[in-house]
Amino acid sequence: MTKVKLCSSDTQLFEVDEDVAFESQTIKSIVEDAGVDDAIPLPNVSGKILAKVIEYSKYHVEARSTADSAKPAKTEDEVKVWDTEFVRVDQATLFDLILAANYLNIKGLLDLTCSTVAQMIKGKTPEEIRKTFNIKNDFTPEEEDEVRRENQWAFD
Repeated sequence: MTKVKLCSSDTQLFEVDEDVAFESQTIKSIVEDAGVDDAIPLPNVSGKILAKVIEYSKYHVEARSTADSAKPAKTEDEVKVWDTEFVRVDQATLFDLILAANYLNIKGLLDLTCSTVAQMIKGKTPEEIRKTFNIKNDFTPEEEDEVRRENQWAFD
């Protein structure tokens, strides 16, 4: 199996199997264009987050492996349980994973992390969302009333 070297923004070097690296469409394109001789710099992804992305990618590659390989494929339920545990991280890590998944173009990870944030928002008032994500309200009370009137359908 061909190995791909990845270099995080904080210069941590990771060596991963090509099939794991190719979970990222960005890395796949770089390898197809430039080969695997040199480490691929990933200036937008820290070592901590890249390690998590690699963990996710390895698990999903192994989960899809066929029964005639060394490891049996995981069931869809097993993968869902693993994914749920994987995103039980602090908010900063979750948002860094979203940015990394977007930058590296890993659709499954992007869908998972964005869905997690959506679940955190679901059913909350704007005030509760601001508190959850530590967002400052920069509307005056008048502006907020105007937005509520214009978008009444969203508050019903």
